[in-house]
Amino acid sequence: MVEVQQLWVQKVVDSMMKSVERENTWKMQGLMFQCSASCCEDSQDSMQQVHQCIECCHAPLAQAQTLVTSELEKFQDHLAWCTMHCNDTVKDSIDAGSKELQMKQQLASCVTKCVDDHSTSSQL
Repeated sequence: MVEVQQLWVQKVVDSMMKSVERENTWKMQGLMFQCSASCCEDSQDSMQQVHQCIECCHAPLAQAQTLVTSELEKFQDHLAWCTMHCNDTVKDSIDAGSKELQMKQQLASCVTKCVDDHSTSSQL
């Protein structure tokens, strides 16, 4: 059951990342390369000026990648917290005398809800 949940979480994260790549990263990379190429057009510029120009072209993509990494880390933190909460809830059920199958179903349902809640509210 846990393996199925992990695969599902991985699928959700992969889907979100592919969406970010398709809708943002690829366009930004294209613009970055076009900008970088234009930095090399003026033969009067020094090598230092060309390198500074290219660095400026790379900055927006680097900032976007930093933001995506930060949001992904927040998403993982939320899932970890939520999973701990689910585990605590199931442990409370053990104390109340619930059956093993009920506890597994309760855990699976709780984790699924966590992923649903956090994947739809994520800014990725």
